[in-house]
Amino acid sequence: MSTRIPIAGPWITEKEIRYVSDAVAHGWYGNASKYQTDFEQAFADFIGRRHAISLPSCTSGLHLALLSLRVGPGDEVVVPDVTWIATSAPVSYVGATPVFADIDPISWCITAGSIEAVLTPRTRAVIVVDLYGNMPDLNPILELCRRRNVAVIEDAAEAAGATYKRRPAGSFGEFSAFSFHGSKTLTTGEGGILLLDDDALYRECLIQRDHGRAPGDIMFWNHTIGQKYRMSSMQAALGLAQLERLPELIERKRETFDWYRRALGNVPGLTLNSEAPDVVNVYWMVTAIVDPKLGWTKEKLIPALREQNVDCRPFFYPLSMLRSSGRGVPRLAAPFPAGASSLIMVAMRHPNVAAAASSVEQHQFPHLRENLLVRPSSLADKIKKRLMLSCGPFWRCYRCHALHALRSQGIIRPKQ
Repeated sequence: MSTRIPIAGPWITEKEIRYVSDAVAHGWYGNASKYQTDFEQAFADFIGRRHAISLPSCTSGLHLALLSLRVGPGDEVVVPDVTWIATSAPVSYVGATPVFADIDPISWCITAGSIEAVLTPRTRAVIVVDLYGNMPDLNPILELCRRRNVAVIEDAAEAAGATYKRRPAGSFGEFSAFSFHGSKTLTTGEGGILLLDDDALYRECLIQRDHGRAPGDIMFWNHTIGQKYRMSSMQAALGLAQLERLPELIERKRETFDWYRRALGNVPGLTLNSEAPDVVNVYWMVTAIVDPKLGWTKEKLIPALREQNVDCRPFFYPLSMLRSSGRGVPRLAAPFPAGASSLIMVAMRHPNVAAAASSVEQHQFPHLRENLLVRPSSLADKIKKRLMLSCGPFWRCYRCHALHALRSQGIIRPKQ
């Protein structure tokens, strides 16, 4: 196979190029903050928040949220055990202790039950994560934290466009933060945004993010030792154009997941992303839990698929596995079956995605409709760890590269 399927990439059109070119040409002097202001206002309106602050990353947004809440040494912050370390790292930045709570085996998100199991009098905040574009059952979480006087911070880094009970991701808790990394559905290359409703907290965040200077200060007076957390006008211009196209980006994401669902949804031993009736999942990472009976570890499967020109990467390791990462807590239940592995198939927004989709529709998945069975594996090859992998999308699905790779390695086979 000559075509390589990468992990992920942006879908850039002439609109993005036009906006960024204008920022390069005119985003200086009196217009230096124009695109940042426009992007912040448009994003706040989209989510339904009072305030938005454009930033260099989602991580910096979580950091500002904790700083403005005065979380520090002696405090505890609950985070999901399974998430990217950027959710937990800002807790350590401010000197607090991250406490890891279990995730739900279906949604892969934190739950009210797992949070309540680890709350202590020292708990100041809970960071909920909309993992892989899915959303947790938030109402019980919000009610629990309200009763216990614990702040809620929504890490919506991966979930732009997702909804819970018809409310958009990013509209929950005291704060919410998004990532615009190059792999995200809405990208600025690198970047993030923090959203909130409280005026006093908003002013505190503005001071903290600009070296301790008050908004509008022209005398370079520093009220405190703050951070340097600002987004460039070029990034904001790209983000504004992407935001205006977000509905079609989400539509393509969901369509891509449907390709996977139709191809692999009924394969014994594979479990794809879930979507609860009151949730719209934007499927940032199309995920399949791989049953240990398949006999594939990540060390074997990643290079095997790479040989078939399908790039892969491991899923987030449980943070409690990392040395000195936080306080370990007993699990309520294993988030995945003991010994389970999983394969992440990452949806991609490729520049040729429209043409690819047309080709897919034309060919109507002749190979993907086959009734597949799992190949038996030996006891010696059973997977010992909970693992996840990722591979590229079916943006050239009509050639069935990823499925062909799975077959060629004996992971799945047609029913005889």
